[in-house]
Amino acid sequence: MPEQRKACLVLEDGTVFTGISFGFENSVAGEVVFNTSMTGYPESLTDPSYAGQILVATYPLIGNYGVPKQETENGMLKYFESEKIQVTGLIVSDYSFEFSHWNASESLSSWLLRNRIPGLYGIDTRALTKIIREKGAMLGKIVFEGIDVDFVDPNQQNLVDQVSCKEVITYGAGKTRILLIDCGVKFNIIRHFVKRDVTLVRVPWNYHFSKEKYDGLFISNGPGNPKMCEDTIQNLSLALKDDTPIFGICLGNQLIALASGSDTYKLKYGHRSHNQPVIQVGTNKALITSQNHGFAIDNKTLGVDWEPFFANLNDGTNEGVRHKSRPVFSVQFHPEASSGPTDSEYLFDEFLEMVRKKE
Repeated sequence: MPEQRKACLVLEDGTVFTGISFGFENSVAGEVVFNTSMTGYPESLTDPSYAGQILVATYPLIGNYGVPKQETENGMLKYFESEKIQVTGLIVSDYSFEFSHWNASESLSSWLLRNRIPGLYGIDTRALTKIIREKGAMLGKIVFEGIDVDFVDPNQQNLVDQVSCKEVITYGAGKTRILLIDCGVKFNIIRHFVKRDVTLVRVPWNYHFSKEKYDGLFISNGPGNPKMCEDTIQNLSLALKDDTPIFGICLGNQLIALASGSDTYKLKYGHRSHNQPVIQVGTNKALITSQNHGFAIDNKTLGVDWEPFFANLNDGTNEGVRHKSRPVFSVQFHPEASSGPTDSEYLFDEFLEMVRKKE
């Protein structure tokens, strides 16, 4: 085992945790959040919704199955959710320097080093998570000796602009044409559409799509405060005036609500796990879902033509909205669930059924 330097995680309330480096040795700052998933760190670390955040993995052992091969399929990395690591830093309790998996090509440590992402182990993540649960998500920084940095609030930045594509990209060649507004889309969302025989046109978050021809509109997940996406909200407000089927996931759920005149707010510490139970409002249908978000829709601000679609069974927060008469719905959780449970994957089929009825 190579000798590593010590470094500190410093929270904005003055709390300091000392750990040992197993990634790139550079001081960084961001918002400290925790994820309770037992597996899926390659997918989580490459999820654009984590941009600007220092991720705390609550599962005690991380790194034991390494990192998958960098294979491509349909123009995307096959086993990841974007083309690079998106988190600002990684905090774990115990890092496994030995890994074993049939598809592993390198260690988590070497992957972090190549992507210039710091990681610390040997930190009491249980105590750290308790602080975040009690005080809420807070700013923090990973500090190496002699390299201090200022605290940075990523929610004051337009993170979506940083992670969205910069040009139009087309996937598949199906009869049904879906326009995907990329606010930081996870690759598995694209995979789900492509395997359902569609032509998927991925456009930047601020793309003016009013003159584009498409059968259905999809708004992706993404990082940060949804109110930073003013261009997307304005474009969606126009799209909501016709009967084109629309589907949104995660940030897309919040953007549809804002475009309809509703409001959003920041959650105390967000929902980031693979085991969040939700219920379809007005039914007994419950699902176990994968989630990663720090903002939510305020149900009290929904217009008369809108209604809650799903609710979180842990805290009652909004998990989706739908229009009462038009083919428009969105969910706060991840039906593509990479990684995580696949209970809600059927929502892709429901959306495409709506689209094909309009064709």
